[in-house]
This record gives sequence, structure tokens and C-alpha cells, in this order.
Amino acid sequence: MPSSNVVFRFLAEPTDVNFGGKVHGGVVMKWIDQAGYACAAGWSGHYCVTVSVAGVKFRRPILVGQIVEVEAKIAHTGKTSMQIFIQVRCGDPKTQNMVETNHCVISFVAMDETGYPVNVPEYVAVSNEEKQLENYAIKMKEIAIETETLLHKCEPE
Repeated sequence: MPSSNVVFRFLAEPTDVNFGGKVHGGVVMKWIDQAGYACAAGWSGHYCVTVSVAGVKFRRPILVGQIVEVEAKIAHTGKTSMQIFIQVRCGDPKTQNMVETNHCVISFVAMDETGYPVNVPEYVAVSNEEKQLENYAIKMKEIAIETETLLHKCEPE
């Protein structure tokens, strides 16, 4: 049975910061994508590509020297897609007291060697928390699709 979650833990480094001295949002997005990919590839057994990221909100900054934890969990699967709930936390490495900095849902599609989508194993939510995350992931997927549709409706002809 494939693993449904991945956790990355590491220290925020001086090379991760922006001109304001906090970890750059783009660096956090890179961590989100990497953890999401590791989770998606591990679940599907295939190379995966990022399709969308929904619901990203940066709640608090990450500082140099803090421990960072990026947790990726399968929240929902379609035929070839996976919606993965990502939660980023940080804290003092001495106390391990972690607080959430942001969360989102990132969608991946599994691909074969020639670049065509392939079926992924079905994820079945069991606990109440898993079912709640699945409902949230489905809603974020719907919002991402609605957003893309709206963009195409607004394009000049």
C-alpha cells in the first residue's frame, strides 16, 4: 500500500530570505511543490506534474534558524489526479513548539514515460478528519476549475 503522507523537516537558512529578512514566499512555494511531488509520486508510483495550487494564504513569517515542517497528505484522488493538502509549520528548534504558517491544496496528475496521464490508486478517507480534508480538497479543486473557466471567459476575442 502506498504511503498517503510525506513530512519534510529542515532549518530555514540565510539563503532562503527576502530583502525583508523573512523566508521568501517563493521559497515556501518551492517547498510546498517539492513535498507535494514527493507525496504524489509516492502514492501513484509515477512521475507527476503540478496542475494547480489553491487556497494559499501566508499567515505568519518564517525566520532564519527556525525549524520548518512541510507535511503533504493525500486528501482526494480522481482518475489520474491527486489533491494533496499541504500544511507548513515553523518553530524554535530547541522547543519544537510548531505553529502553522500556511496551508493549501496542490493538485498533481500522474504521467507515464511518454507524458500521458495514467490512473492513480484510489484514496479512501476513513476518519472524520480525512473526510473533512477530502471535502475541502474537492471544493478547492472546483474553485481552481471555476477560476480557469472565468479567465477564458474574460479573454479578449
